Amino acid sequence: MKAVIIRWVRKLSRWMAVGLFAAVISPMMAAAAEPDWRSYNELLNEYVSPGQAQGVTLNQVNYSALKSDPRWQQLLAMLESYPLASLESRQEKIAFYINAYNVLAIKTVVDHWPLESIKDVGSWLSPVWKRDAGMLGGSPVSLDHIEHGVLRKLDEPGIHFAIVCASLSCPDLRTEAFVAERLEMQLSDQLQQFVANDAKGAQVDGNRLRISKIFDWFEGDFKQAGGVVPYIQKNTGISATKLDGYLNYDWRVNGY
Repeated sequence: MKAVIIRWVRKLSRWMAVGLFAAVISPMMAAAAEPDWRSYNELLNEYVSPGQAQGVTLNQVNYSALKSDPRWQQLLAMLESYPLASLESRQEKIAFYINAYNVLAIKTVVDHWPLESIKDVGSWLSPVWKRDAGMLGGSPVSLDHIEHGVLRKLDEPGIHFAIVCASLSCPDLRTEAFVAERLEMQLSDQLQQFVANDAKGAQVDGNRLRISKIFDWFEGDFKQAGGVVPYIQKNTGISATKLDGYLNYDWRVNGY
């Protein structure tokens, strides 16, 4: 009888140990679903800073200096080898692919630096958006695929104020990586910052509103919010109701 009790105590101890291990490791595994963006954050803080170009206030990228930083190649290597299947939630996928788009847009400029516009990398028959921009999860990918093949299918119109196509009229490149835990706040802040910039986001004149061409190009993505103007009214402090056209889009590169 004593031997039986000892065996059961040992089994119970093992079960408890396994349970404790699972309780500890499960949150760690969940947290590991997203990459470690620390090096990306460091690069953003070091090479992206407020500035002004062509009358536009924006976050400018120091492409010429970034190109030679060894952390840049390490970041690209991380994206190339990252297991995409580990991204489980919608928030994780949105955050990851926004970051991936922005990194590969930067890479496109860096790889062809100096240049006047990211569009100069491509041509009318072969636009830059459809060319391979880099590697994700072991496979080549284009900016077009990330934006239209992945992000827009996740039904989050806020992505349009977070992905940055390396141009003056784009939303500002955020100086931190997007992460699932704070994604809603980050996207909201991106929209607020964008429409507050009257050189490229929105201009209000009484009840009249002129806005970025981004709202025109992706008008369909705002239907779930009742349309472009209702979306702006609901998510910003702007109350103007009459759409009075769109701002010119400046494709010149957002850095030096």
